[in-house]
Amino acid sequence: MPAVDDILFSRRRAERFAQLLDEANGGRRHHVRSRVDSQLAPLVAVGQRLSVDPPTAEVSPDFRTGLRAMLLATAEREGMGAPPATAEPAAPRAAATSRGSLLPAVTARRARARGAILVGIAAGAIAVSGISAASENAVPGDALYGMKRSTERAQLALASSDVSRGQLFLDFARTRLGEAAELRGDRIGYSAVLDDMDADTRQGIRLLTAAAVQRAEPASLDTVNAFVASQRRAVTNLLDGASRADRERTRRSLALLDSIRERSDSVRAAIACGLPAPTGSDALGPTPTTCPGER
Repeated sequence: MPAVDDILFSRRRAERFAQLLDEANGGRRHHVRSRVDSQLAPLVAVGQRLSVDPPTAEVSPDFRTGLRAMLLATAEREGMGAPPATAEPAAPRAAATSRGSLLPAVTARRARARGAILVGIAAGAIAVSGISAASENAVPGDALYGMKRSTERAQLALASSDVSRGQLFLDFARTRLGEAAELRGDRIGYSAVLDDMDADTRQGIRLLTAAAVQRAEPASLDTVNAFVASQRRAVTNLLDGASRADRERTRRSLALLDSIRERSDSVRAAIACGLPAPTGSDALGPTPTTCPGER
């Protein structure tokens, strides 16, 4: 993760953060991407979280004083909120241009915008420091689990294509699998996290199989098959020492993975024999017809 100072005082990153936070809260999409988007995703998640669930923790006087001093020093350095300097004797009105008459107002708006962005970035950076990393190992029921899921939603919002979103969903399914391993023995929690895992899996598979059909090339199906192979081995490991109820629930996830492999193979075959794009679809994406000559 980049140094906090780099985030706080980089104008471009600050402006991009403001755009992303606005988009995440339902504002107008700017239809641009930046190489820092992935770095800012945790901050966007924190910003959303703070807007709907403000923290109730008490802030120590020393921290409040230090933060105020830092913001005031930055505001002074950037010239934000400073009264306008004494004007020089005005030139004759005829020499003034319309452009020059607008400069003070434009400068003031920019100063206010920089101030608002700075405060937002400072609050987000302080809140995210340590929290994002700590939430990576959170499981359902932990205080930081909501932050973990908010970060995932921010990553999806920043994804540049359906293929990227599909791959992210499969990554999240792997994450849910790790959470399930921690919740074995908790029948309700274990079943619920496997439900989430299967939902993430279906979302990712639907996006990737649809991309394969639209592009008439099987590259994204290779991603699907690699996921199924590794995920099936890991899910099978959950059966060891599991209770009867946990074993029954685990087998449903294994059956889903088997269905996904069958769908991937049928989509690949349809692409290979040049069938037109299927018109039907289900929870796993397009449902291709059988190639001529196959039973």
